[in-house]
This record gives sequence, structure tokens and C-alpha cells, in this order.
Amino acid sequence: MTATSRPRRSPDPQDRRRDAERSRQALLNAALDEFSEKGYDGARIQDIAARAGVNKQLIAYYFGGKENLYREIQRDWQQRETAITDPALPLEQVADRYLAAGFAEPRAARLMAWHGLTAGDPELNIDSSDTDLANLRRARDRGEFPAELDPEFLRTALLAIVSAPVIYPQVAQGPDGIRPGSAEFETWYRDQLRKLLSHLAAD
Repeated sequence: MTATSRPRRSPDPQDRRRDAERSRQALLNAALDEFSEKGYDGARIQDIAARAGVNKQLIAYYFGGKENLYREIQRDWQQRETAITDPALPLEQVADRYLAAGFAEPRAARLMAWHGLTAGDPELNIDSSDTDLANLRRARDRGEFPAELDPEFLRTALLAIVSAPVIYPQVAQGPDGIRPGSAEFETWYRDQLRKLLSHLAAD
């Protein structure tokens, strides 16, 4: 060792943790891109790793493989939903929250569409609670929509409305031909949904 050379310093454990978390988050983001564009069957491990700029072996290291990576994305969305749903809020506000979340993160709706269109493997589904149905039943009891309208049907209808700008951007349009992707469309669409639900409550 020369007089001017210095021994190499081992990476700080905190730096290693930060690097590991950055790599993990990069893989989750890249996987959401890949799965939402190609579906589970079409997504490839090497393409996800390439998007993230990391070695593909890290997918197995952090997640145990492609299937668990897919499940982790689903769990992440479920955690986001807990911040959206609130049984104390009026249905109109909850629906608006879902719509705002869909505009902010359209990849989740695309991923759901892929899973349905390709008859996704039931083993890849994460059991969801009936919280949303319970909340809709409370909203019905509060008179926020007619009693003869089934909560199960309304949930499906609202899901279709919320996801339509992402799943059918070639069809969805507002006045004067404004299309999804613009702030003007988002403002108009959210206002229309609020008006629709207010009419249900008035009937």
C-alpha cells in the first residue's frame, strides 16, 4: 500500500438500506408499467429489471419471483384504497376520491382490465374485503341512492364509470370533444359524476 492510498471504506449500513429500498421501489414501479401494458402473462422478468435499471436476480431476492411481485403491487393498491374509503364520508365524496386516484394512477385500472380480459389466474387474486359493499349499504340506508338499487350493481356501475377514461380513452370524451388526459376533462368528468350521484340521492 502506498503512502497516498487509503483503505476502502465499507458502505454505511444506512446507505445500503437506502440503496436497497430504491432498487425495490424501482422494481415495483417498473413492474406496474410492465404488467399494466402487457398483463401478467405477457410481462417478462428481464424487461421489468431493464426498466428498473437493475439486475433481474434482484426480483427473486426482494420478492421471490414474478408472482410475488404481482401480489405486492396488488397489496400496494389495497393499502391506497384504505386511504380512499371512509364509511363516514358521503358516497359522492368517496366516488370522487376513487376517480381522482384513477386519474392520478391509471396503471392500476389497466392492470385490472388485463386481469379480467385474460381470465387471470384466481391464484393471483388477493381476497378483498366487503368493505366497499358495506359502505354502499350504509349510504343506501342514509338515503344517498334509492333503496331498490342494489349496492352490488351500483359498485359495478361506479367501477365502470371510474375506469372508463383509462380503459376506453378512444370513446370517453367531454363537451367540445375534450379527451381524457387533460385537466379540463378531469374537472368536467368529476363534476358530472358528482351530479349523477346527487340526482340518485334526490330521487
